[in-house]
Amino acid sequence: MKLLKWLSVADRFAKIYLDNQLAPFGINSSQHMYLLKVCNQPGITQDSFLNSFYVHPSNIVRMIISLEKRGLLTRVSCENDKRTWCLYPTKKALEIVEQVNIACARTEAVLTEQLSEEEKAVFEGLLMKAGKQIANELHVERMEDEFDE
Repeated sequence: MKLLKWLSVADRFAKIYLDNQLAPFGINSSQHMYLLKVCNQPGITQDSFLNSFYVHPSNIVRMIISLEKRGLLTRVSCENDKRTWCLYPTKKALEIVEQVNIACARTEAVLTEQLSEEEKAVFEGLLMKAGKQIANELHVERMEDEFDE
């Protein structure tokens, strides 16, 4: 039971720390990866988030609407499929994306500060493996791993 306890503690406090880092930009730890994905891949379809994150489609819609209301992305009906949206970062998003990346790096650095480079690599690999295993056990499908960095 220690593993579950410390996973919970690390998750909770990492999110609090990241929330504090992201607060000046008007986003939180639940929204940052959506913002980064849109900034890194302008024109990405809303549906492609299903292949990138282990979340329910309703969570994706909620995050996108929230970021749109904050003026950080725009939704445009896709030319080749009018049933889906293409997402683009706004000027405001592009102005903060580097600081968001820095906040994420700072949070990871604090989380792994007492680990050697080798331990960090092993820790990350084990977390990824454990996350994929539990998702597989729950029959959660995912097509790609490009956001696993």
